[in-house]
Amino acid sequence: WRRMIPEKAGDVITRLMLEKMEEDEAKKKARQEMMAYSKKQEVCEEEFTNSLRSVQNEIQMVGKRRFDLLDKLKRCQVELEAKKAESMKLKRKFKVRMKPYRFPHIKIPFNIGAFAIRQRLSVILQGGQALITFEEQRVTSQILKVPKCFVPCDSDTVIVKPKIMTLDPAVKFEVHLDVSRRELHISNVFSSLPEERIKDRLEMSFSRPSRGGGEVERVEYNGNTRTGQITFLYPGVAEGLALRGKFTVDMECEKNMDVGPVYRHSLHRFQTFCGIPKRTILLDDIGDVEDEENLQDHLMIHFQKPSNCGGEIEYITVNTSRGKALQAFFSCEKMAEEA
Repeated sequence: WRRMIPEKAGDVITRLMLEKMEEDEAKKKARQEMMAYSKKQEVCEEEFTNSLRSVQNEIQMVGKRRFDLLDKLKRCQVELEAKKAESMKLKRKFKVRMKPYRFPHIKIPFNIGAFAIRQRLSVILQGGQALITFEEQRVTSQILKVPKCFVPCDSDTVIVKPKIMTLDPAVKFEVHLDVSRRELHISNVFSSLPEERIKDRLEMSFSRPSRGGGEVERVEYNGNTRTGQITFLYPGVAEGLALRGKFTVDMECEKNMDVGPVYRHSLHRFQTFCGIPKRTILLDDIGDVEDEENLQDHLMIHFQKPSNCGGEIEYITVNTSRGKALQAFFSCEKMAEEA
């Protein structure tokens, strides 16, 4: 029994050593796996950091772009308001009148006429100024000889200075519009053929009487704009084709193209106007007055009296708002009568 103890102890020691070696191997393997997972975690953290940085940069770029777009929108809105104000000013300043006329021998429903464009005579009325138009020219001449006029206004006296007023330059002209009877405009000419071949195909197609065409005198074509112009030898063909709006042309295959009339315009009767109204004077250096209507009434009463060198008043307007300008318009017909 005593001999068996060392043998068993040796077996136990051997088994324990084997187990220890297995545990060491498992521990080493676990350490390697842990190192691998640690490196993988570091890679994932780095990828997350880069992705987060990229998203943050993109957010900053989007925010900057949004800010730039908002700034651009504000500038565009300011420009739009300025354009609207300028458009309204031009609409008030210019008057367009159309005198349409027709030719009985032209059977085409297009308006052919003359457009009379006339700029309205005007002057800028600043704050502290007034305009008075008298019925008689002699009254204006009398008042302009007075350097200062003392106008009673309630418990105070307003001092005004009569001055000659010069109108802004103005123009008048006519634009005559006509429709060509021999020329036809074509557009949407899409083809992969060379330009010379396209012109040949256009000439052949528009020369066919079966399609409403006629003998072609000249063909023009612009490959950049895909548009052209057909000039027929005799009048009347272009009118009929323009009424259709579409025409079929033989290219690589049959293709529909847009056709329309060719307009001609010219400038006539250009005139310029620049002068001084003979029955209107400018009252300057008007002091600060709160009640504009009250001041207007007192000015009218004062300048209607013959004792003040006045006379019958046709029109009066007052601007007492400092820093605010008004635009006063004059009738061209009445200006012509004064001249």
